Amino acid sequence: MARSDFVHLHTHTEYSMLDGAASNERLFAEVARQGMPAVAMTDHGNMFGAYEFFQIAKKYDGNENPLVKPIIGIEAYVAPSSRHSRKQEFWGRRRGDGGDPDVEGGKDVSGGGRYTHMTMWAKNPTGLHNLFTLSSLASYEGYYMKPRMDREIISQYNEGVIASTGCPSGEVQTRLRLGQFDEAVETAGAYQEIFGKDHYFCELMDHGVPIERQVRSDLLRLAKKIDAPLLLTNDSHYVNEDDADAHDSLLCVGVGRNKDDPNRFRFNGSGYYIKSSDEMRSLFPDMPEAADNTLALTEMIEGYDDVFAHVDRMPQFDVPEGETQESWLRKKIAEGLDEKYGSNPPQEVLDRIDKELSVIEPLGFSSYFLVVSDICNSARAMGVPVGPGRGSAAGSMVAYLTGIIQVNPLEHGLLFERFLNPERVNPPDIDLDFDDRQRDKVIDYVTRKYGAEYTSQVNTFGKIKAKAAVKDANRILGYPFALGDKITKAMPPDVMGKGVPLSKIFDPEHPRYAEGTEFRQLVADNPDVAKVVETARGLEGLIRGTGVHACAFILSSAPLLDLVPMHRRDKDGMIIAGFAYPQLEEMGLMKMDFLGLRNLGIMDHCLKIIKENRGEEVDLNAVPLDDQNTYDMLSRGDTLGVFQLDGTAMRSLLRLMGPTGFDDIVAVLALYRPGPMGANAHILYAQRKNGREPIIPIHPELKEDLDEILAPTYHLIVYQEQIMSIARKLAGYTLGGADLLRRAMGKKKKHILEENFVPFQAGMRKNGYSDDAIQTLWDVMVPFAGYAFNKSHAAGYGLVSYWTAYLKANYPAEYGAALLTSVGDDKDKMALYLSDMRAQHIKVLPPDVNASSLEFTAVGEDIRFGLGAIRNVGASAVNDIIATRQEHGPAKDFFEFLDRVPLGVCNKRLIESLIKAGAFDSMGHSRRGLMAVYEQAVDAATELKRNEANGQDDLFGMGATDAPPELGVERVVPEEDWERRTKLSFEREMLSLYVSDHPLRGMESILEAERDVPLARLVSEDGPREGTVTVVGMVTQIVRRTTKNGDIWASVTIEDLDATFNVACFPKVYQRIEPLLATDAILKIRGRLRERDETVEMSASDVWLLDIRDNDSLPVTVQMHQTRCTRPVVEQLRAVLHNHPGPSEVHLRLLGDESVTAFKLADELKVANGQPLMADLKALLGPHCIPGRTS
Repeated sequence: MARSDFVHLHTHTEYSMLDGAASNERLFAEVARQGMPAVAMTDHGNMFGAYEFFQIAKKYDGNENPLVKPIIGIEAYVAPSSRHSRKQEFWGRRRGDGGDPDVEGGKDVSGGGRYTHMTMWAKNPTGLHNLFTLSSLASYEGYYMKPRMDREIISQYNEGVIASTGCPSGEVQTRLRLGQFDEAVETAGAYQEIFGKDHYFCELMDHGVPIERQVRSDLLRLAKKIDAPLLLTNDSHYVNEDDADAHDSLLCVGVGRNKDDPNRFRFNGSGYYIKSSDEMRSLFPDMPEAADNTLALTEMIEGYDDVFAHVDRMPQFDVPEGETQESWLRKKIAEGLDEKYGSNPPQEVLDRIDKELSVIEPLGFSSYFLVVSDICNSARAMGVPVGPGRGSAAGSMVAYLTGIIQVNPLEHGLLFERFLNPERVNPPDIDLDFDDRQRDKVIDYVTRKYGAEYTSQVNTFGKIKAKAAVKDANRILGYPFALGDKITKAMPPDVMGKGVPLSKIFDPEHPRYAEGTEFRQLVADNPDVAKVVETARGLEGLIRGTGVHACAFILSSAPLLDLVPMHRRDKDGMIIAGFAYPQLEEMGLMKMDFLGLRNLGIMDHCLKIIKENRGEEVDLNAVPLDDQNTYDMLSRGDTLGVFQLDGTAMRSLLRLMGPTGFDDIVAVLALYRPGPMGANAHILYAQRKNGREPIIPIHPELKEDLDEILAPTYHLIVYQEQIMSIARKLAGYTLGGADLLRRAMGKKKKHILEENFVPFQAGMRKNGYSDDAIQTLWDVMVPFAGYAFNKSHAAGYGLVSYWTAYLKANYPAEYGAALLTSVGDDKDKMALYLSDMRAQHIKVLPPDVNASSLEFTAVGEDIRFGLGAIRNVGASAVNDIIATRQEHGPAKDFFEFLDRVPLGVCNKRLIESLIKAGAFDSMGHSRRGLMAVYEQAVDAATELKRNEANGQDDLFGMGATDAPPELGVERVVPEEDWERRTKLSFEREMLSLYVSDHPLRGMESILEAERDVPLARLVSEDGPREGTVTVVGMVTQIVRRTTKNGDIWASVTIEDLDATFNVACFPKVYQRIEPLLATDAILKIRGRLRERDETVEMSASDVWLLDIRDNDSLPVTVQMHQTRCTRPVVEQLRAVLHNHPGPSEVHLRLLGDESVTAFKLADELKVANGQPLMADLKALLGPHCIPGRTS
């Protein structure tokens, strides 16, 4: 192809977010297609795309693709005066002279008087660093709606920078548009002096826009006057001409307006794409030098390789004088040795240290271990819980001895080579877990310790995904929300967070093509849907905006401002590196992940509750890993709230496996993943462990040699480390070579596998193994290498799982209180955990102003609800209540409470919430009675406290007394209370769940009569696993879902007094029973059971609504064995019934060995059906006297 004689120098990529619609890949492909020798990127106000732009340019090196030189620049925002000014400034005689100043392209200073534009390019590495610095300082110091530079810093960082007068919103053109020719000349002259005569151009463009033509003659006159070269550009915002509509849609998304809004922001004129050389030169045929100068400018551009090259920028640890990084690390290791092993460490440990240091020291990684160790140990010193280890770093003895991890790699067979492979060295990458509540403390420490200039958080770039693109398109086209919702629900569902791109839904070759049948039919049948989808396809994949990486943090040995573009988030001042973290790592910067792990906070809180409740100091690091209570609990599957072990299917697997040691926990974490589960390895492990299936070696010939490696996992390959050990022992690989083999196997590419099989086969043949054994082993290893798990990571997280299980098993109330506090914002999880605690016979006490803390607390073997969990009750008010209680003791009644608490607590909404939640119940007041008097009481208390504050509490000069002033209202609370249903309804409103009682309590006999089986039986190990059953429960949650065909179904959670269970209502049934589904509805459900993944599931076939809320007159059924039916027992039963008179009949069932006899007792023995009666009956006849109740 002939080389083009024009270069596009004013080009916006998608990094001009919600303004540019050109991806770098498409941009380079189009420029190469046209034969252009170079292309520039000049994004609005940022240089975040520079690294990607440069890397893509490497593909266009004249070999496989035509040579395209990358030119990196920026279309900068420049403050009209000083970057420090935060005032709108206008140069015309009056604001809005000749145009709207709030719109780009107005007559006066653009952006409503906030900034002008300037195009700038980096001539060389120095210039590129200067542009990075200018763009960063514009964000740090000049942000005012946009990041703005000014002439002061431009003149300071001018070296190696080429510039132009820019677009019509540039300073020079704005002056010309306002008729200020002399000022325009002065401005251009000043910039010409800053950049140099040959490095400052007068930029010409023509998109058919009046503001371009209005100033053209004056701009040419100015160029001639100052002898500035002309430069022809096209303000390109997308690649091809037919991308214009998609770009216009993107603008609408950016400003939040519909496409048909006549007042929205839009590009006037046309042609904002990568035009051909002929198209560009035809715009100014009389000035060919303007196009020629694009080539001349290109010739000025030098390579940028030095800017993006990998340079080791790992920060050095501040070691004492006379020490090196290596010597200081060795001293820290010696300290750890002494702490962990005493004065005579085993030789095995010393050998492991020597081996690791032989890799760490020559590669200069000592400083890395010192820095990470400092961060971990400093976090612990600040009281921030640190995770015991994650990722492959748990395989390092050096990391263990320096306090980075708390898992001993030798004890658990963890390999250093899985972390740092001496035969394929990558910089170490240790991720750290911290208590998510205190992660910011660690970031603040690192920033202070290593310097704000050397540390930062990291940019992310949010792309518009398929479903979001459809919703955006639907909105900007003005269609109702329901249409967009209908379209997205017809799209294939996301799998593990990944959806199917719109184009791929129409691709028959895509593996999920079949799932898009309904979607494609919708597009074919409905023109409006087709229009939405076509518009969405233009938006999909473009960058919507920037964010901050959830956990990545950058450290550098050089100031980041000297290396990469930075920016300061305006809302909170956070400093963020502009490139994505993989790009920063490739440049040699040190990236760490500081992750927030909620369970660390739960454990930390639990330890504090244990100390407060029991006076015990528990050190988790000293907890033995063989606690029988813990393994008994794990074997029962009672692991709700236990880290990574609380899923329903996981709990079933634990019951099947029956863990007896820490290795089983590690194994279950590694096996409970799609790959091993797809191979049924998790079930095989459990069955072989318990002798229900034989342990079958991979090949009889290999059994003895593989025993050392695979016997602990019953001859199943579970871990990546086992793959490595097998290759070393049987095929003679080094561990480093074995790691490379494992990686190669995991890629599953035929030619790579064939290449690696040759040395593997040769090594095993050399050791005397048969070809049959070799091939069999290889065929087993290859699939497992793809999904076998990193044992180092499983061991680190296994320790967290064990610790949480240990606390739940041995300190159930304390752990429960910490767990409930951690899910305070998630009422569904709170209800789930509360139900679990009741099943463990842990009593959950309602909130109490005389006893509760802000959070959940343990009180003996019970849990007390925290006041902070009550709606409308804030932490400040709770702290005031607690402080008052500590000073004066518990209040004896409601009025004394108001007498004592500060004015801020005397808030009617707050007091009402406390009443409804039952927080005054311990004082003996009825809730309804308090609701009748609280407003008057609060008004009186408020007035009294305000008078006290103003010194008016002793108006008659009678002198002060020690007694608190009393309210001037009658201190009487009416005794009448609400019925139980109303009381519980208010309680649920305030706490989002039932605490003091349950609406189903007292209905036990009705539940028993209407159901085949209680819910507790369905979730028990020995419960039914198949067949049709009828259950009864109250609805606590309804989750509606959509099938691939767009049909709605629901997962309904019901509960009775003993258990919670999920029932699936599939589309045909759902359509029939949808009106019955409501939270708190009591449903009778008939459905079919089936067992799946060791868990019982139920799908509904029939559903009925039971209207039994008012159960005062429902009959009570009492049962006892006929051998207990003696005169003394009958008399005692009569006395119990007489003590609870009411409207409910009593039915007595006498249980014989082979028959049951039922009686209806006399009307004079009718009772009040409620909890007091139930308690007395159970005290007399035992817990099984009420059918369906076992506790």
